[in-house]
Amino acid sequence: MGHDHYAEVETARKATEAPPEAAAAKLAAQGKLYVRERLDLLFDPGTFVEDGQLANALAGNLPADGVVTGRGLVDGRPALVVANDPTVKAGSWGARTVEKIVRVTEAALRDELPVFWFIDSAGARITDQVQLFPGRRGAGRIFHNQVALSGKVPQICCLFGPSAAGGAYIPSFCDIVIMVDGNASMYLGSPRMAEMVVGETVTLEEMGGARMHATVSGCGDNLAADDADAIEQAKAFFSYLPGSWRAAPPSYPAGEPAREFSRDLVPAEEALGYDIHEVIDALLDDGTFFEVKPQFAAELVTGFGLLEGQVVGVVANQPAVKGGVLFVDSADKAARFIWLCDAFNVPLVYLADVPGFMIGSQVERQGIIRHGAKMITAVAEATVPTVSVIVRKAYGAGLYAMCGPGFGPDACLALPTAKIAVMGPEAAVNAVYFNKIAAIEDEAERAAFVAGLRSEYEADIDILRLASDLVIDAIVEPEQLREQLVARLAAAAGKDRSFSSRRHGVPPV
Repeated sequence: MGHDHYAEVETARKATEAPPEAAAAKLAAQGKLYVRERLDLLFDPGTFVEDGQLANALAGNLPADGVVTGRGLVDGRPALVVANDPTVKAGSWGARTVEKIVRVTEAALRDELPVFWFIDSAGARITDQVQLFPGRRGAGRIFHNQVALSGKVPQICCLFGPSAAGGAYIPSFCDIVIMVDGNASMYLGSPRMAEMVVGETVTLEEMGGARMHATVSGCGDNLAADDADAIEQAKAFFSYLPGSWRAAPPSYPAGEPAREFSRDLVPAEEALGYDIHEVIDALLDDGTFFEVKPQFAAELVTGFGLLEGQVVGVVANQPAVKGGVLFVDSADKAARFIWLCDAFNVPLVYLADVPGFMIGSQVERQGIIRHGAKMITAVAEATVPTVSVIVRKAYGAGLYAMCGPGFGPDACLALPTAKIAVMGPEAAVNAVYFNKIAAIEDEAERAAFVAGLRSEYEADIDILRLASDLVIDAIVEPEQLREQLVARLAAAAGKDRSFSSRRHGVPPV
């Protein structure tokens, strides 16, 4: 009698369907879901089709070789998935693991399908390095293909556990990285390695924890409370994007904003702070704002929302944080978000209330000029329908960074109390008349002189004057702004999307 082939195959398949008892207990203790439970939350019931389930089945103890791959429907839309199984050698990569992942990226390139990356992996198995690391179909091919996919299809990453060493680059090529607080981490070298190589003693959380990446490095975008929350956020993010660069974003039934845009919502006095989220709430359909990178460089707010059911990307200064001044990190955050919107045909709305870019030796040493130029590059290159709104003020290069008239927005609108200038009245008066002001000894006389200059300057930058000189396209009352945005974006819907003929620019980074 020969083998019972049916029984052998059944045993191999069964091994991939549930974790061993000890592994299941470990997952539960960490508050993690088993890889197949994660996929059940992602895909519509009964739509997941798996490839390579029996990878490395002959090894006996490496079910699916530690990664589940395949395709299915996410809210009715086709997508691919790569999902590490941390119960198999800590989700580490072997030669078959890498081949399975490379095949997913090839399918994504061929069929132009979005990819969900469910990462929970200790990195490459050093024991298999010759088979998986250096060759033409080795791990490097994954990253090569991810770069080719960038801007072609959405790549959405949920980080449930570690993403170590070379594997740490998978999230970095994705459009969003959602990290589970307390469990997720990303690092090129572990704390143990750091101690050995550079003599640094550091905890895992400090080295590459979710919170650090979401607040300090910007390598993580959004924090999640647990696996289910991360997957829900990933699906929400996907709901604003088309399946590929060739399609328009989905549209939805129109809603009403959460509040009305009353005239006192934005204080006219520029020294007074307020929360730009209140303005966003008065413009977008209620409950539809999905903020990207909320804890990183919070002086600038970026995110997706719906305007009468149509997807838009919002780039807004936040006066409640550091006065809304642009820094190195906020410029980076804006550039990446604008590139994302432009790649996937999402119209842009800029809400400007910006004193300009930060000055001082610290930011100059950090290269604020090249970072600011990077943001301005992204603003200039974007060809999607675009409306910029001067909500209160746009001073200096802040006007340029927030898509002022020189950047060809389809409309540049302003509220009646808005101001546009090279710099604020106080700084301008001081810059031009410093010596004259200093020469006046009588305090009252000096104050009167400064007040006179200031009102002269303010008349010069008055918004009605700027509209009269055709600098801006329209002055819009707050209560009319939402319908103006809808109308302007609709008018620009069929615009020409070409920008400049070349291979690609050489952006300052």
